[in-house]
Amino acid sequence: MTGGHHNTTEINRALAHAASETGIAMGIGSQRAGLELDDDGVLRSYTVVRDAAPDAFIYGNLGAAQLRKYDIGMVERAVEMIDADALAVHLNFLQEAVQPEGDVDGRDCLTAIERVAADLSVPIIVKETGNGISGETARKLSAAGVSAIDVAGKGGTTWSGIEAYRAATANAPRQQRIGTLFRDWGIPTAASTIECVAEHDCVIASGGVRTGLDVAKTIALGACAGGLAKPFLKPAINGPDVVIERVEDLIAELQTAMFVTGSNSVEDLQQAEYVLHGETREYVEQRTSSEQ
Repeated sequence: MTGGHHNTTEINRALAHAASETGIAMGIGSQRAGLELDDDGVLRSYTVVRDAAPDAFIYGNLGAAQLRKYDIGMVERAVEMIDADALAVHLNFLQEAVQPEGDVDGRDCLTAIERVAADLSVPIIVKETGNGISGETARKLSAAGVSAIDVAGKGGTTWSGIEAYRAATANAPRQQRIGTLFRDWGIPTAASTIECVAEHDCVIASGGVRTGLDVAKTIALGACAGGLAKPFLKPAINGPDVVIERVEDLIAELQTAMFVTGSNSVEDLQQAEYVLHGETREYVEQRTSSEQ
């Protein structure tokens, strides 16, 4: 979720301890700083995760733009840094476009993902960062051999909006305007989940997922799991026990949704009937008709 700054070490420690105690997976923030900066404090903000959660499923994180520049040995260093069980590759092209210092060269990213998926020692998860993944992109990622897709759709944190604020403080008015203009850009999480499930058999739904009921809804749409970040951030500032309590709330909410739908397992919940309405229904129907 975070990392790359001295101030994030205790947050990651609390999150990792809670993940270990409750049996949930945890992903960390981009490891670029840990690989490129010669700073023990920065490195510690990542390595603390495995120290606090020796048995948890932990996955690392690098940007697709970094894969273009790193050889497989460099990528393996990210895995070794936290003894990762998998590596997330994030697609944050809109965020980079808004950043005054952003990297907007996206050429050959799919080729780089395919190369790493074939050669890395752990599975690859490709994730968006708040703008969703289309069915067409999911099809290409499936062909590239990625092990899972995290849709990270529109509906949660808008990094375009966040970068607009950063651009304002950096006296970059053009990037500020672009960030504000595109803050609602993207594919809604529910629609992105439906599209990706049709193309890949392991989809994680995130982006505005806030409760156990939200997780249940994403699983009913065909996702294997739901991903959350913001609901854990404030509790993590107050220590692992508060995070554990929040996780237990989410588990109880999910279990309740499964109980009232007669779902004995995640697989049962994936087969539950659901109804789309409003803008989500219109979006999915329009996308479906355009593909026919």
